[in-house]
Amino acid sequence: MEYRNIAIIAHVDHGKTTLVDALLRQTLKLGHGEEITERAMDSNDLEKERGITILAKNTAVEYNGIKINIVDTPGHADFGGEVERVLGMVDGALVLVDAAEGPMPQTRFVLRKAIELGLKPIVVVNKIDRNDARPEEVVNLTFDLMAELGANDDQLDFPILYAVAREGKAYKELDKPQDDMHELFDMVLEHIPAPSVDVDAPFQMLVTNLDYNEYLGRIVLGRVKRGTVKKGEFVQLMHKDGTMTKSRIVQPFTHMGLRRIEADAVSAGDIVALAGIEDAQIGETVADLADPEALPIITVDEPTVSMIFQPNTSPFAGKDGKYVTSRHLNDRLKKEVMTNVSLKVEEIRPDEFKVSGRGELHLSILLETMRREGYEVQVGAPQVIIRDIDGEKHEPIEHLVLDMPENLSSAVIGVLGSRKGQMVNMEPMGTRVRVEFKIPSRALFGFRNQFLSMTQGEGIMSHIFDGYAPWAGEIKSRQNGSLVSMEDGPAFAYSIWKLQDRGSFFIDAGAEVYIGMIVGENAREQDMNVNVCKNKKLTNVRSSGADDALTLTPIRKLSLEDALEYISEDELVELTPHNIRLRKKVLNPSLRK
Repeated sequence: MEYRNIAIIAHVDHGKTTLVDALLRQTLKLGHGEEITERAMDSNDLEKERGITILAKNTAVEYNGIKINIVDTPGHADFGGEVERVLGMVDGALVLVDAAEGPMPQTRFVLRKAIELGLKPIVVVNKIDRNDARPEEVVNLTFDLMAELGANDDQLDFPILYAVAREGKAYKELDKPQDDMHELFDMVLEHIPAPSVDVDAPFQMLVTNLDYNEYLGRIVLGRVKRGTVKKGEFVQLMHKDGTMTKSRIVQPFTHMGLRRIEADAVSAGDIVALAGIEDAQIGETVADLADPEALPIITVDEPTVSMIFQPNTSPFAGKDGKYVTSRHLNDRLKKEVMTNVSLKVEEIRPDEFKVSGRGELHLSILLETMRREGYEVQVGAPQVIIRDIDGEKHEPIEHLVLDMPENLSSAVIGVLGSRKGQMVNMEPMGTRVRVEFKIPSRALFGFRNQFLSMTQGEGIMSHIFDGYAPWAGEIKSRQNGSLVSMEDGPAFAYSIWKLQDRGSFFIDAGAEVYIGMIVGENAREQDMNVNVCKNKKLTNVRSSGADDALTLTPIRKLSLEDALEYISEDELVELTPHNIRLRKKVLNPSLRK
């Protein structure tokens, strides 16, 4: 069979997964596949809830007798490692660009990786049904970006498609709309090169993803570089350290639609799954038994943010979770590193682990996954990873793009200036304005919520790692102290009501609290110890109005990301399957002074 292997790459929310849905739906009419739900490729619970792709996944469709393997990639900057991992499997890329927003920070990142690997791009201008669409301008901006990133002449001579992925339409000419995707399929067959294959050479495949099946054990995924392998055949697994393990292929699989299909043999050019290779890790090579030869190991960009993970040590530890010890935590983090290529784990002490990743979201998704699995863990505030370059302290810098109403922009620009941001571009877009900044990564901790409230929820913010620059100096990102409980027990509505003018609360009346737990944010700069466990004293004397209903201000319900952004150096976030609490590192108030 002939193959085409393509990745779909774009900035977050530009419509990659929706486009894959449309491609899958249309191949149903060609006689295979199954019912496609909305965002079918986002199979993970967290992906469904948040509406983002976290893990790169592959599917396949058949068109005119040719099998097209499609890899759907994440658009969020924190999951760039997933994109880098899978681009080596493909020969071309559909570069999706929003018809109104144009190329955004993550578009730049994934395009740079695709251009470096020599992939052939097809530019798809999506969402052309938007009122503010500007397709011709967006195509020119994409061309300029490719030229700036060093694309060769062949890559710059890219074909263009206009699409409304949600409606399953893509066409070559704006004035000749089509009702389906056949022009996109034709363009893929015409412009994306078929993989150069040697079926008779010794077998060779790079492991680019891992899966697990309770009957078959570990399953390795990747593209077969050369040769053929049959069911039951023995192969060599070539580890990163140069050692080799003899393994037997229990079952090879190919992909079609959303299903894995058992095969007797798989050969060069196809993206396949192999069951039976137990010790494999991403970046290792599965090779011929008699003539093993390793492929280059996958390399991804270094992490930029780290957090300290510890087992939960609060007074409420063990009440909620199934896995509560440091051994459980250690085993879980080791398992994560096997599949999460851009994550690094370093054991500082037996009960303390430094976990480094691409950004706050990258680490918070790991934490959210762990608490849903039944783990209890406490984590410190995110810290940027500092480098020493030529004897000078350097820190990671982000390229930040903000899109907001023009009348609210001056206040936002002022805040970013105080956080050591440097404006590099400002572009009016009707009643809105797009502003670009170079800003230290640590200056963005806690900024997203502030930005959304300053722009009344109308602002759009995206950023991506842009390299290292000299240390910018002290940045004060949090202005307020915390309200800290000084008693154990249930919180009473009466005491919260009495303390309302001191700040905003994170807990409801009736919530169990402990000494040292953070119950709210102080209106002033210092921390304040408060007693939320004191109830109203009852007497037998009645007075007019004494028993009026207490009016409590609604609490600030913190999500996991909000909690990580809120805490300061001496505070921790305590995570259990059912609760997110904030606490001081030192619980005893007399020892904190």
